[in-house]
Amino acid sequence: MYVLVPDDPVFFAKFQSLEGPLLSRLYRLHSEGLESDDERVIADAYDSWVQVLLKLPLWSQWHTPAVTGERAGYDLYGPRGDQLTSVYPIEVAAVDLGHLTACLDLFAAAQAKPPQAGPPESGDALTDAFRRVMDVLLLPAPERLLGALRHVASGEPVASVTLPAEQEAEYRRFCEEIVTILSSGDAFAYRSHRALYP
Repeated sequence: MYVLVPDDPVFFAKFQSLEGPLLSRLYRLHSEGLESDDERVIADAYDSWVQVLLKLPLWSQWHTPAVTGERAGYDLYGPRGDQLTSVYPIEVAAVDLGHLTACLDLFAAAQAKPPQAGPPESGDALTDAFRRVMDVLLLPAPERLLGALRHVASGEPVASVTLPAEQEAEYRRFCEEIVTILSSGDAFAYRSHRALYP
């Protein structure tokens, strides 16, 4: 299925922040020497996390210096010529989304249990970040907006896309939902994040 992911550092930071907790919990369960359902769920989720990471827009450009001098990505414009934050259709396997959702459910259930001695299994911040990331990945992409970005999804080199007025309205509603999902609950973070979407 296709999901629309913005060229948004807030989303990327929250997505990237999941790696450490997934690996540390996986390591801890593995070092206990007992195979468990929890270990399988977290291992599957980590593999799926990597699959999604590799498809994120501009991921390789963020991690490797540009040597060719070519500009990464594309420019997105509204019908009046104003530049918009680019969004990228990425194809994500339903099984990967399922693995990530199962892991989020596992972390949420562990958080709901009474605390035990030792370090916490899963903190509020981790579960909150994980839930926000999944809500963005599961946010239904407007079909007409996906259609307008079909050349970007096909991997063809695209320098720019100009949205007609109808798709721009869909785009703005969609991006507002992303900002709300990722930054609601903190007025300053919300205002700062909203400023990324002119």
